[in-house]
Amino acid sequence: MTTGGVEDLLRQARAGIRRLDPAETWAAVTAGALLVDTRTDRQRAAQGDLPGAIVIDRTVLEWRLDPASDSRIPEATDHDRLIVVVCRQGYSSSLAAAGLRALGLHRATDMTGGVEAWLAAGLPTTAGPADVRD
Repeated sequence: MTTGGVEDLLRQARAGIRRLDPAETWAAVTAGALLVDTRTDRQRAAQGDLPGAIVIDRTVLEWRLDPASDSRIPEATDHDRLIVVVCRQGYSSSLAAAGLRALGLHRATDMTGGVEAWLAAGLPTTAGPADVRD
């Protein structure tokens, strides 16, 4: 059986979703959106942390953000919360946002270009400590 591969999966994940650019992401965060960083420790050490971001490992993302989960974080208040997922380049964050939408978090999206685009746009980073949620 042949599949469409990862590029097809990515297209499906992004279908019908308005992804945010770095400036739009920053504006959304300052207006109260939940910014979720799924980068690895090593990537964050090299690139810096994003102000206001909550760091959640991709392996537990859905459990931490599903308002109905016993393992949710306190910020996972309802299914209508705007959640913006970021990664290093904007690929795995699209797949993560699709997973969140499948849970009913219909406003979940991601940032185009990832943290690399954030840095290129000259947006701020912090030296930590990061708000890491296990």
